[in-house]
Amino acid sequence: MHQQRFLALQKAISKNSAHLNSTSQVPSEPISHYFGSHSFGLGNMREKLSKEAYQDLLWSLDHGKKLSKDTADAIALVVKDWSVNQGATHFCHWFQPMTGLTAEKHDAFVSIHHSHHSELSVIEKFTSSQLIQGEPDASSFPNGGMRSTFEARGYTAWDPSSPLFILEDGNTKTLCIPCVFFGYHGQALDMKTPLLRSTEVISQKACEFLKLLGDIDVKRVNCTLGAEQEYFLIDKNFISLRPDIYMTGRSLLGATTARGQQFEDHYFGAIPTRVKNFMADAEKELFQLGIPVKTRHNEVAPSQFELAPIFEDLNIAVDHNVLTMETLRRVALKHGLICLLHEKPFAGVNGSGKHCNWSIANDKGENLLEPGSTPHQNLRFLAILAVILNAVYRHADILRASIASAGNDHRLGANEAPPAIISVFLGGLLDDILESIEHKRELKASAKEIIDLGISKIPDVSKDYTDRNRTSPFAFTGNKFEFRAVGSSANPSYPMMILNAAVSEAFDIASKELKPMLVNSDRDEAILNWVRSSIQNSKTIRFAGNGYSDDWKLEAKKRGLPIASNSVEAFKFFGDHDRVKFLLDLKVLSKEELESHHHIFVEKYNKSIELEAKVLLDMAQTIVAPQIERHLSKKIQLLGAISQLSARTQELYQADLEKDQQLVQNLLPAISELTLAIQTIENTENIFAKAESIMKALKPAIDSLRDSCDQIELRLSDESWSIPKYREMLLSHSLT
Repeated sequence: MHQQRFLALQKAISKNSAHLNSTSQVPSEPISHYFGSHSFGLGNMREKLSKEAYQDLLWSLDHGKKLSKDTADAIALVVKDWSVNQGATHFCHWFQPMTGLTAEKHDAFVSIHHSHHSELSVIEKFTSSQLIQGEPDASSFPNGGMRSTFEARGYTAWDPSSPLFILEDGNTKTLCIPCVFFGYHGQALDMKTPLLRSTEVISQKACEFLKLLGDIDVKRVNCTLGAEQEYFLIDKNFISLRPDIYMTGRSLLGATTARGQQFEDHYFGAIPTRVKNFMADAEKELFQLGIPVKTRHNEVAPSQFELAPIFEDLNIAVDHNVLTMETLRRVALKHGLICLLHEKPFAGVNGSGKHCNWSIANDKGENLLEPGSTPHQNLRFLAILAVILNAVYRHADILRASIASAGNDHRLGANEAPPAIISVFLGGLLDDILESIEHKRELKASAKEIIDLGISKIPDVSKDYTDRNRTSPFAFTGNKFEFRAVGSSANPSYPMMILNAAVSEAFDIASKELKPMLVNSDRDEAILNWVRSSIQNSKTIRFAGNGYSDDWKLEAKKRGLPIASNSVEAFKFFGDHDRVKFLLDLKVLSKEELESHHHIFVEKYNKSIELEAKVLLDMAQTIVAPQIERHLSKKIQLLGAISQLSARTQELYQADLEKDQQLVQNLLPAISELTLAIQTIENTENIFAKAESIMKALKPAIDSLRDSCDQIELRLSDESWSIPKYREMLLSHSLT
């Protein structure tokens, strides 16, 4: 084995062995004793603030109004005291710009006091203005053409609905204030602002609809989210020898290993000790931050794992998912590991997704996507279900665009992830119920399967009405919808914002359709008639079969469903006014913001593929080509020294040499082709034309060069290949 690879593998095995006898720094006390100890939310506010100040805060949250100065001052004081007592020395406005990452600028809790003798003294100070508003430089964040570089002013504003938290990293503790980020003229420059707008509008539209159903006392509707997070863990020693992984987040070359996931023994298998210690430390930090992580397990691919939380209010859940990704990366480094959140770090094995379990509940805490104990609750369930089916049917195109990215292109539609065609899976029994409503027939089922609605004209609803369909991008899973097509590295705020907006519009349309039907009609019968009409309109979006099959692609085309096989095609939906009009009408996004998002997403896609092309080209020229050349040189020398061997043996050696020569003949033109493609892309100024060129020319050139490099890896001797192989990176956790 090549010396560098051998040392990396040796260090990885040594780390594994060390962890067998080590213990993670998890507190011995129960989780409940320290859960949320680094978080400051409404519960803390209620405990620390006066009754008047706390009630003012709640009123502000409920009505979307500004805090009074007295209340803001009181909150700033208790937040400062809590933070300083926890050991925090700095605070920051923590926000989510359109980079897809988070941003923060730290300021110390200090104020300078000048005495009359010109002596300086320092005191801890934190004012309400520092809590509520910040002013980071906005010129270097993506804005999609909304602002010129010289227009640097941007603002952050505290989002009181999301808990403040202390981030501990090494010897530092920093108070983080979740914020929105916007420009001088009020345009959203972040992911959070549109999401908050969508939560407000869906509450308004849903309440209007629910009141028509008879829920006259409903005041607010909340969306909830539980975001499952998949990721890979790779020993840091390997990554230092893989410039492709540490620069792009995925392997740009690498032949698949003989043993991958074909034995299906990794999924839910015993978690390696080193990984379990990492998980325990990560969970400790997440629990301290108030993030309710529940599940951990091995995923399908070797070295792939998953973490899943209990659902929370949508806005908080999004903040917590972004925090979770940051925590996984940071804690992994402490264990000598690299956490890869890319959707497809390794070819030939499963990629990673972020399954977003979305639901909707009223202000009584009732899940509106769950049948209840009364006929009214079950009829309401069917009506809400019909609304969401219509939302996905009307806006499957923009939902598809919301999860498009360079990384997600590697998994969508493959036999490992939901297809790039958006459809809804409901399960056999629930499909039967909708069919019985549509055709006005009774549904036969056993007492165990059925909830008695108590109304003869409404079909009964099953207690356990859905199986799982892993091939569906949008599946009903009991009391929620699982949007399975979201990428593992994505900030879930954008697809959730689009989903909220689509459902909001569907609620609005449903209210307008149902109102005249209720005039001089029995309410239950009118609702059922509306449900019948609605599910007929949206029927083409429902699909219960294998979403991976070619037959489904043909069927989806016949049904007229939007099909975008790659991100470049999907992004075009954002440029179609008729497709995005609902976002503008609901004021979730302005026209300027929508155009900027379209621009930002395409530009990020272009930059991602360009970076991958340049890194791969560099590796091919500086690592792969020299290694195959040295290999050939040795082979030629060997052939010249074997004249004493039989003619047949010399023929075999000559044939083997010709195979290696063919590898070089494939590699060098592939390098030239990619070099030319990169130059062409760099000379294309229009980002949309560039994206088209990337799809047509650059990506095929990348694939061609990768294939040449992978063929060389399979031919070279183990000691001649310096780049860590898949078998070492993916299977090293099992070696001790």
